[in-house]
Amino acid sequence: MNRLFRLAPVLRARKAQEDAARGAVIQSRADVRDAEAMVRRRKLELVGADAPSEGSARAMVAALVARQSLAAGLFDAQRMVTAAEEIEQERLAALADAAKRRRAVEMMGDRHAAMVKAHDLRTDQAVLDELAVTAKARSAAGDVNDPNRSEA
Repeated sequence: MNRLFRLAPVLRARKAQEDAARGAVIQSRADVRDAEAMVRRRKLELVGADAPSEGSARAMVAALVARQSLAAGLFDAQRMVTAAEEIEQERLAALADAAKRRRAVEMMGDRHAAMVKAHDLRTDQAVLDELAVTAKARSAAGDVNDPNRSEA
C-alpha cells in the first residue's frame, strides 16, 4: 500500500487558496470600516454646514448649494459602505467555499491515513499469527521428536 498521500500538494494548494480568501475578507472588512468612517465624517461636515440665517441672497444660495453638495457626498459615502458590505459578503462566501474544498481534501487525507493504519495493523497481526502458528508447530514437532518431554 502506498503510504504517501498523493493529494498532499492539492491540500497545500487548497490551504493557500483559503489563506488568500481569508486575507481578502480581512481587507474587505477594513474597506467597510474605512467607508463607515467616511460616512461619519461626511455627516459631521453636513451638520457643521448649517444654512446661514442672514446675509445676501447669493451667500444663502451658495451655502445651500454647498450643503447639497455635502449631502450628495454623504449619499455617495453611504453607497460605498453598501458596496463594501456586498463585496465583504461575496468574499466571505468565497472563504467558506475555499474552506469546504480544503476540508474535503483533508477528509480524504484522514481516510488515507486510516487505511494505512488499518493495513499496518493487519500486517502486524498476520506476522503475529504466523509467529504463533510457527511456535506451536515447533513445539508440537519437538514433542514428537522427544517423547520424554511430554511425560514430564
